[in-house]
Amino acid sequence: MQGTLLRPHVLTELEAARAARRRDDRVAIWRHLERAHILSQPSARLHTRVHWSMIVTALWVMDLRELLGQLVRISVAGVGSLVGRYPVGNTGRARVPISQPMPIPEDLCEILAQPGWNTNG
Repeated sequence: MQGTLLRPHVLTELEAARAARRRDDRVAIWRHLERAHILSQPSARLHTRVHWSMIVTALWVMDLRELLGQLVRISVAGVGSLVGRYPVGNTGRARVPISQPMPIPEDLCEILAQPGWNTNG
């Protein structure tokens, strides 16, 4: 259920990241990927998709630390979402601890407050 609710919001952030890449705006790319990550966590499919986008971006910017961190994260993202064990609000970047919960931006809180967002399906 949450995948259906969250999918349009995650896809909007992923598209914004692609647009930023076309502009070569690396700060905006990561900002949109981080937002997509926060939104995607309740859905195994979306969560894994966002980490894949982060891997592609790490390769594109040639950031070995980020690439290695994303390889670790993608290996646990789907399972963590399926069992409901993920650090809420975590941006998904290699520069933050993998299990550290983080504050959620207010506009994303509103999206995540929709009924059914935290159920797995």
